[in-house]
Amino acid sequence: MSDYSAAVSVDVLVPAFGDGGHVRETVASVLAQTDPNWRLTVVDDGVANGLDPGLGPWLTGLGDERVRYLANPERLGINRNFQRCAELSTAELVVILGADDRLLPDFVDRVRRLAEQYPAAAFLHTGARIVDEAGHPTTPLVDRVKARTSIRVRDSAEVGGERLAASLLHGNWMYFPSVVFRRAALVEHGFRPGYDIVLDLDLYLRILRGGGSAVLCERPGIEYRRHSASLSSARADDGSRFIEERAFFTEAAAELAAHGWPRAARAARWHLTSRLHVLCKLPGLLAAGNLGGARTMLRGALSTVPAGLPDGAGPGEGVHTR
Repeated sequence: MSDYSAAVSVDVLVPAFGDGGHVRETVASVLAQTDPNWRLTVVDDGVANGLDPGLGPWLTGLGDERVRYLANPERLGINRNFQRCAELSTAELVVILGADDRLLPDFVDRVRRLAEQYPAAAFLHTGARIVDEAGHPTTPLVDRVKARTSIRVRDSAEVGGERLAASLLHGNWMYFPSVVFRRAALVEHGFRPGYDIVLDLDLYLRILRGGGSAVLCERPGIEYRRHSASLSSARADDGSRFIEERAFFTEAAAELAAHGWPRAARAARWHLTSRLHVLCKLPGLLAAGNLGGARTMLRGALSTVPAGLPDGAGPGEGVHTR
């Protein structure tokens, strides 16, 4: 049995859904890393759904011992597949990379150096360069808003506590595939069942409430693909995303208020960028005749956490990755 895993510094896990889309580009971007201290695990949730199993033979044919392929015997869904990725990790640093995103060539080298520079940080956010379906640079409105609401740093800086929590709740500007977790923090907190769209934001907030901090980087580490086929875009078109988000923000506001972070609780209660997203989607839905989706979204945009509750209260599960 090879003892190579003991030398791996970064685990890159890709929750895939069959051999479609851009997954082979994603794999190629890992293979092209200038620092060889990585291991790639592709966890395929599509074969159990009857999709083409060709991804496995292709990966095996690469002949690289750092690459492994695992097909789920039954479909887990996005949340549980992410959780399986977390549980399969063994390296100190873990990134869960989207099956259509690409690492920039020096990603592994940079995050290893940053982890050494900031040994107490629970996770690192390298940021992203946004590309369209064809891989060309693009700057859609949602990403311009993310840029404006983000905490900007020069080179790199460690940030945590209520300041980071409140900023993320104003607009979740972290691109999840560019986040590198210390495995201990990722495994301790994990992905809560029932969250498919805001599973990333929920994880960040629980790590921050537990005392963890993040390293923010000025220079992008990945190429993040923005396209209409993503899960969050599909949910946005029928309005279900915003129902789920509101339930999540209601729960988060209550938890943050109880934690003694009133500014973050207030940001969760108002969730302004989610409302703005609704208003941006409405004209297109109305033009397409999707009145049901438009009504659902408008209700989400106009509603708030029920009055009389301290910065939000009540149970709820929500789901924010794109």
